[in-house]
Amino acid sequence: MAASERRAFAHKINRTVAAEVRKQVSRERSGSPHSSRRSSSSLGVPLTEVVEPLDFEDVLLSRPPDVEPGPLRDLVEFPADDLELLKQPRECRTTESGVPEDGKLDAQVRAAVAMYSEDWVIVRRRYQHLSTAYSPVTTETQRERQKGLTCQVFEQDTSGDERTGPEDTDDSQHCSGSPEDTPRSSGASGIFSLRNLASDSLLPALLERAAPEDVDRRNEALRRQHRAPALLTLYPAPDEDETVERCSLPEPPREHFGQRILVKCLSLKFEIEIEPIFGTLALYDVREKKKISENFYFDLNSDSVKGLLRAHGTHPAISTLARSAIFSVTYPSPDIFLVVKLEKVLQQGDISECCEPYMVMKEADTAKNKEKLERLRLAAEQFCTRLGRYRMPFAWTAVHLANIVSSVGPQDRDSDSEGERRPTWAERRRRGPQDRGCSGDDACSFSSFRPATLTVTNFFKQEAERLSDEDLFKFLADMRRPSSLLRRLRPVTAQLKIDISPAPENLHFCLSPELLHVKPYPDPRGRPTKEVLEFPAREVYAPHTCYRNLLFVYPHSLNFSSRQGSVRNLAVRIQYMAGEDQSQALPVIFGKSSCSEFTREAFTPVVYHNKSPEFYEEFKLRLPACVTENHHLFFTFYHVSCQPRPGTALETPVGFTWIPLLQHGRLRTGPFCLPVSVDQPPPSYSVLTPDVALPGMRWVDGHKAVFSVELTAVSSVHPQDPHLDKFFTLVHVLEEGTFPFRLKETVLSEATVEQELRASLAALRLASPEPLVAFSHHVLDKLVHLVVRPPIIGGQIVNLGRGAFEAMAHVASLVHRSLEAVQDCRGHCPLLAAYVHYAFRLPGGDLSLSGGVPPATVQAATLARGSGRPTSLYLTRSKSISSSNPDLAVAPGSVDDEVSRILATKLLHEELALQWVVSGSAVREVALQHAWFFFQLMIKSMELHLLLNQRLDTPRKLRFPGRFLDDIAALVASVGLEVITRVHKDMELAERLNASLAFFLSDLLSIADRGYIFSLVRAHYKQVATRLQSAPNPTALLTLRMDFTRILCSHEHYVTLNLPCSPLSPPASPSPSVSSTTSQSSTFSSQAPDPKVTSMFELSGPFRQQHFLSGLLLTELALALDPEAEGASLLHKKAIGAVHSLLCSHDVDSRYTEATVKAKVAELYLPLLSLARDTLPRLHGFAEGSGQRSRLASMLDSDTEGEGDIGGTINPSVAMAIAGGPLAPGSRASISQGPSAAARSGCPLSAESSRTLLVCVLWVLKNAEPALLQRWAADLALPQLGRLLDLLYLCLAAFEYKGKRAFERINSLTFKKSLDMKARLEEAILGTIGARQEMVRRSRERSSSGNQENVRWRKNVTHWRQTSDRVDKTKDEMEHEALVDGNLATEASLVVLDMLEIIVQTVMLSEARESILSAVLKVVLYSLGSAQSALFLQHGLATQRALVSKFPELLFEEDTELCADLCLRLLRHCGSRISTVRVHASASLYLLMRQNFEIGHNFARVKMLVTMSLSSLVGTTQNFSEEHLRRSLKTILTYAEEDIGLRDSTFAEQVQDLMFNLHMILTDTVKMKEHQEDPEMLMDLMYRIARGYQGSPDLRLTWLQNMAGKHAELGNHAEAAQCMVHAAALVAEYLALLEDSRHLPVGCVSFQNVSSNVLEESAISDDILSPDEEGFCSGKNFTELGLVGLLEQAAAYFTMGGLYEAVNEVYKNLIPILEAHRDYKKLAAVHGKLQEAFTKIMHQSSGWERVFGTYFRVGFYGARFGDLDEQEFVYKEPSITKLAEISHRLEEFYTERFGDDVVEIIKDSNPVDKSKLDPQKAYIQITYVEPHFDTYELKDRVTYFDRNYGLRAFLFCTPFTPDGRAHGELAEQHKRKTLLSTEHAFPYIKTRIRVCHREETVLTPVEVAIEDMQKKTRELAFATEQDPPDAKMLQMVLQGSVGPTVNQGPLEVAQVFLAEIPEDPKLFRHHNKLRLCFKDFCKKCEDALRKNKALIGPDQKEYHRELERHYSRLREALQPLLTQRLPQLLAPSSTSLRNSLNRSSFRKADL
Repeated sequence: MAASERRAFAHKINRTVAAEVRKQVSRERSGSPHSSRRSSSSLGVPLTEVVEPLDFEDVLLSRPPDVEPGPLRDLVEFPADDLELLKQPRECRTTESGVPEDGKLDAQVRAAVAMYSEDWVIVRRRYQHLSTAYSPVTTETQRERQKGLTCQVFEQDTSGDERTGPEDTDDSQHCSGSPEDTPRSSGASGIFSLRNLASDSLLPALLERAAPEDVDRRNEALRRQHRAPALLTLYPAPDEDETVERCSLPEPPREHFGQRILVKCLSLKFEIEIEPIFGTLALYDVREKKKISENFYFDLNSDSVKGLLRAHGTHPAISTLARSAIFSVTYPSPDIFLVVKLEKVLQQGDISECCEPYMVMKEADTAKNKEKLERLRLAAEQFCTRLGRYRMPFAWTAVHLANIVSSVGPQDRDSDSEGERRPTWAERRRRGPQDRGCSGDDACSFSSFRPATLTVTNFFKQEAERLSDEDLFKFLADMRRPSSLLRRLRPVTAQLKIDISPAPENLHFCLSPELLHVKPYPDPRGRPTKEVLEFPAREVYAPHTCYRNLLFVYPHSLNFSSRQGSVRNLAVRIQYMAGEDQSQALPVIFGKSSCSEFTREAFTPVVYHNKSPEFYEEFKLRLPACVTENHHLFFTFYHVSCQPRPGTALETPVGFTWIPLLQHGRLRTGPFCLPVSVDQPPPSYSVLTPDVALPGMRWVDGHKAVFSVELTAVSSVHPQDPHLDKFFTLVHVLEEGTFPFRLKETVLSEATVEQELRASLAALRLASPEPLVAFSHHVLDKLVHLVVRPPIIGGQIVNLGRGAFEAMAHVASLVHRSLEAVQDCRGHCPLLAAYVHYAFRLPGGDLSLSGGVPPATVQAATLARGSGRPTSLYLTRSKSISSSNPDLAVAPGSVDDEVSRILATKLLHEELALQWVVSGSAVREVALQHAWFFFQLMIKSMELHLLLNQRLDTPRKLRFPGRFLDDIAALVASVGLEVITRVHKDMELAERLNASLAFFLSDLLSIADRGYIFSLVRAHYKQVATRLQSAPNPTALLTLRMDFTRILCSHEHYVTLNLPCSPLSPPASPSPSVSSTTSQSSTFSSQAPDPKVTSMFELSGPFRQQHFLSGLLLTELALALDPEAEGASLLHKKAIGAVHSLLCSHDVDSRYTEATVKAKVAELYLPLLSLARDTLPRLHGFAEGSGQRSRLASMLDSDTEGEGDIGGTINPSVAMAIAGGPLAPGSRASISQGPSAAARSGCPLSAESSRTLLVCVLWVLKNAEPALLQRWAADLALPQLGRLLDLLYLCLAAFEYKGKRAFERINSLTFKKSLDMKARLEEAILGTIGARQEMVRRSRERSSSGNQENVRWRKNVTHWRQTSDRVDKTKDEMEHEALVDGNLATEASLVVLDMLEIIVQTVMLSEARESILSAVLKVVLYSLGSAQSALFLQHGLATQRALVSKFPELLFEEDTELCADLCLRLLRHCGSRISTVRVHASASLYLLMRQNFEIGHNFARVKMLVTMSLSSLVGTTQNFSEEHLRRSLKTILTYAEEDIGLRDSTFAEQVQDLMFNLHMILTDTVKMKEHQEDPEMLMDLMYRIARGYQGSPDLRLTWLQNMAGKHAELGNHAEAAQCMVHAAALVAEYLALLEDSRHLPVGCVSFQNVSSNVLEESAISDDILSPDEEGFCSGKNFTELGLVGLLEQAAAYFTMGGLYEAVNEVYKNLIPILEAHRDYKKLAAVHGKLQEAFTKIMHQSSGWERVFGTYFRVGFYGARFGDLDEQEFVYKEPSITKLAEISHRLEEFYTERFGDDVVEIIKDSNPVDKSKLDPQKAYIQITYVEPHFDTYELKDRVTYFDRNYGLRAFLFCTPFTPDGRAHGELAEQHKRKTLLSTEHAFPYIKTRIRVCHREETVLTPVEVAIEDMQKKTRELAFATEQDPPDAKMLQMVLQGSVGPTVNQGPLEVAQVFLAEIPEDPKLFRHHNKLRLCFKDFCKKCEDALRKNKALIGPDQKEYHRELERHYSRLREALQPLLTQRLPQLLAPSSTSLRNSLNRSSFRKADL
């Protein structure tokens, strides 16, 4: 059945004469479907060349948009608002801007302030978000759009227990007949039960007779409802690896942050509380030996303790009361410590003394130490009052952050699905270098861990000698060691509680490092959290985005050891001085904790009694916006006296020093070692450094450097890089024109500044990367400015274009290199991309969008062309600048006028293009590496130029000057050439360049002349094509070109660019046009096909010319699918992926939702249909699984092979041959074969690519205009139409629904992954992708993998997107997948159905319509047979009804098979569990009967076929629901009763008969279902049903085939073969009735050599069957071919079963038929198989190698068995089955059926006495039986096979003794022999056969003895005569015969029976016979001994002698017994004497 479902559509054209076919095919486009690819006159231009595009702008002028109706108008031209200029306010994190207000700023600061405060300038393409590049269709977006899908109902998903009504109650009674009942015997009860059933609802208007057109219209309207609007939403999203066009807008530049941690200080508590303690927090990285954050100061003292400092406190600012801080860590590492330092107010005594009370006293002892505490408090109070402004070091501790992060574990890691999900595209683009995390063992992340609250209890006291950071790092390193020295120290006990957690996104009440309020800041009075500035451990490359100008001062050490006087408690005061007067100290020093926000002075902590202290202090200063030459830091050194002594000041200044902050205009930073002066410095000191020995000043230690201090600036104003400083300085000087100017040591005049500027430009590449990146926006802005507004020096313009271009290239390169790790997947640096997109603007252009710059009167004059142009130009020569521009020749009014005019003429894009084209090789190389940057810069410059000068209304041809366009063309050509030449050297660069170029051209399409851009594209293609011919590896180039096309096609106005609305103009040339070549080939219309339509569906010249981009895309696809193409599978995937991705984007594009618009879009893809049709032979064979679906262009199939027509498939080369084309001699042979290799040539497409291609085809069919498709179909030639139908068939197969269970099964892994990997491998093998590039691609895609950088592959980033990357999907996900798959299957099938309807409408008038219609019907049948949803089935069945009503002759006159298939499908759906499906199926079936009836007044054919279908359905389908089918039968009855039209005819009666008949079969089926698990019973039932069909051969045949199938399933090959032999005999009988052919078997008789049972089939006789009656024996099997098939199957089964002898008998009947047909190929095969069979017989002669079966007698006793009670069967079991096995199997089976303790096995073989059995139980008796042959039979049954084939008689023996025991003494041992005869011979068509006859014989003891002796003698003889001899076996038999110890051995037998002569003369004969047996036995023993002697070796001689001795003893003992003679032996025997060994004398014991 499966084969019939999936048969190819080979059909008959009414015997088309071969010549006609030849003509027809030769007309079809030059034979091969592919030959049209390379060059075909009809196409005009071969596909390998690009056609000349139309002039786009001209076409639009000739067809204004208003021509188009409504919605199509928008497709004609880009929208007017396509480009817009946006000013986006720069995102400011803080509520205040932080930019300095004061006006007196120098140029550098002014520039910075301007830059940090101006808005972003963004040019937006309003519709760009609709392009595939910006809103790609991904799995996530698909999932979003799939929400709200309706759930399609599928038969296979509805579970079997979903019953719609109760089981029919009458079945049980009907079922319990005996197996002899035929299914016809119990009619009445069946009728009764069917009458009472409820029917399904009837279809309204089914019985009305409407016009076919109305029916079609109604069906179509219904089909249009509830359709999925977007087909591709249901298909998996395009592969993300292929999305070369994917872009995304860069993130706007933002301030850089690392991973942020929030640290909250909760409480600090000591054992004693006597004084205020102040804390500092900072982060240190031990490995880098660096402090990585500024200090955070906190104060956790209670108010009462704070009160001690009242005397010194101003009112504390709220910003200094913060207790929580946010630390940022860019490079997390396990070596980071949070260090806590504590200080207290300065007091007398060194640190150890001051710590002592804290270490000794305990809180518990407070009462005991009350006095001590009082004293301490008092002292503390005094110190606070007096020394409150000074601090001293106290204690410190450190927290190892890695411990917290790791021990607490990542934040609920399990619930976080991040790891599971593949990062989306947007996530892959990094936010910045911090995401690199850190490599190697640094795998630790601070961004996600569970918050922790720590209590730190141990503090270490500070040591005066070890306060520096170096010492701290040593301590920290030591802390990590297990045996830390610190642990041995006595700690200061305290409790510091802190909270550490990842910082939340938007924390309220946050202050920036400059103390600005970070948004959101709800209430200024709230206690703030401070953001702590990070000092990253390594470089961070991020541009500055906000104003920051901070200075950090770190005093390190002071050496006053040689200073005389009382200088011990040293404090350093720091001030920031704006002048030399003390009043000019600026309040710019940040306060610490609980003090004012800014102070004018600050002190370092004091180390008691130390002349050379070390400091750990950090001072943070806010640098004023304008730092001048006078600004300096002033340090004053004080001696603080701790003890109040009268007359001693509290603080005594003991030294002074300073640092001037500016030097040559640059900020001074870094380490300083300064001399300290003893005296106050003199006036004007601040402009000099202290290193200068001023006269009259005293210095400490003789002017040696004694004070070490370090300055660090964190500034977004001062670059702190000499090259950058110089560049900015020069630019600002030029802007301000202040000459002469001092630069470092030199003074610059106007004359030398140009040279310096050029040198500075060239030196930019030497700048260090970190500041260069930080100031990249400034640098690039200045460079652009230099190009666009060249500086004027001395009244002369300096043309710096070239230098600036080179500098730009180098800067871009440096930035790129610094940020290599964060490039996106196209190699773009996000920082540069963000600069172009947000920050870049044209200098001087007023961006107020309304006014804009007044349009420049002068077109850009980029000075004289040619490379040797002057670098500068005197203005007086201006008249000769441009002869082409009259405006320039005007006499200059004033120099200023003219200057401003020329300044307005430089345009960045023109200058860039020009400089790039003329650049030298070195710069060009750098520019190429970053081509994308310059391209984007040019595009934005062009866009700004158009927008600001209001030139968007200008016609596109006039927007840009010709010279500029020439430059662009030159640029595109040179970059294109680079791509082509580098593809083999540096694939990665080639890929990047290729993409950049494509994007550039794509962007140009939005702003420039589109026709011109198309011509550039064409030029590029030509370049590639030229190179392809010589390329060593064309695949790489083709891949690049495909990417190029894909990017171009990703333009948001792709549809408009293809001119979708203008009609195609056919070529006007006289070259053979489409119309002439195909004029005769149309199948359906008498007039020539319309050339316009044809060229729309082909990749014709006009199509490619007008739809330029889609032409390029489809041409790429066509070339990739070309069978000769190289690197095919990779290219297939890419090309198909590109089309798929575009179609997906159309589906989701809001602009194309209207049907008319979608139809226009679909027109751009029409050639896809022809392409797919021609690629058909190489598509993946989805339908080939179970049946061989031969490919179909086999429209031209003939009836039989023998008639000389063309059989099989017409493949292209055959078609050529027929058409008389060139073909190698001998190739004719392929005509009669199936699809030859030629048709399959070329690389086949993978399943995935094929499916995607097919879904694209369906998309086109769904969305194209039906009328257009109809015109196209009408013009198709016959074979093309055949291929189209085959394509539709394949679509059905490819998208068939798999079912929910399938999704659960493949849950483990989908096949996509392996397919993708395969394509990857091919890429690698073909060399189209380098290993390096693969690595780079991986590293870029690694995206937010953070700290796992070193892992080469990360699961969630690997590039095979897995629809199921996770192996175990959730139930919901699987449900969702099944839901989507169901919708896809339904929509795909409905699209196919729509197309079939279109083809049917087209076909109405055609001559060849039968063949096409039958092909259409086959597709419809396939669709009805595959797994379909209820929704589709109702439409499919409606279409089928319409087809049948329009063309009844299709089914009833032509092909029976179609009708049979249809009946089978309809019946299957009638049994559906889904009611709507049943409703439609029963309606279809009813109409089919009515139609057949109306044609011939009886519907014998349909009756026959329906009955057959039901039988085969019942026989093969597992989950078949009979009660649902009954309802459908009842529904059909109801239709027949309500059909008024046929009231008067016999129709209703006939329907009723048929329905009841079907009901009978069903009832038997129910019974079969019950016995599904009992193979024997099941076979009996099937056998019975088949018997019942003795009168209808078709059905008997069907059932025999069902039985064969079931047997084969169970492994009973011999029985399956028998079924096939019976079937063949049946067919032979029928054929013999038809005609008497010599070569055919005569009937059953011919088969009796194969099996004696076969004569049953002779039941067909003339009275039952008249062969002429319609509908009888009409199946495909009742033909000679059918007979051949059955015989071949039988032979195959016999071979599998090892019955090789029978194979020969089968072939004896087959060979004459093949000989008559001259089918030598098959004859050769048959003889080959015979040879194999005979060879196997030879090799397996002894028979032990093939074991045929073991036989058991099984008797059933007990009422529980129903029909089986008291029945006896012989069971055939597989060979070597033990009695225990079958016993166990039956017991288990019946126990399961009847329950425990019911079944009993009778252990003996004695006759069963029924009266003694328990009536409630079921008894089974099982006995092993052996085949029995009479002596005469043994003459014929020579071989092992003969004795195991055709068995009817079986024997078993039962020993017994008169007293009831089984065994006893010899004299009383009797034996019962039972002989069973079966009804049929084994093997038969079932494995158990009933016993029909039974004979029993009882042997007397002497007869038993005779048998035993005969058996022993036979064994001896066998062992003696064995060849080759077997000594072991011989000795064993001898030992058993002559050995003395043998119990009941020969001697004992002789002594019991021969000792005395019997009295009863009847026993004389037995006595004598036994004597003769013994004589024979002795003779054989002697022979055996003789033989043994010859065999043994010397070692066994003694053993042999022993045997001989035993033998002689035995012979002596027997001698007297054997010699006595019987008295009446010679008397004549009376007739009454029994001959026990003669069969006829058995005492009968009949059943």
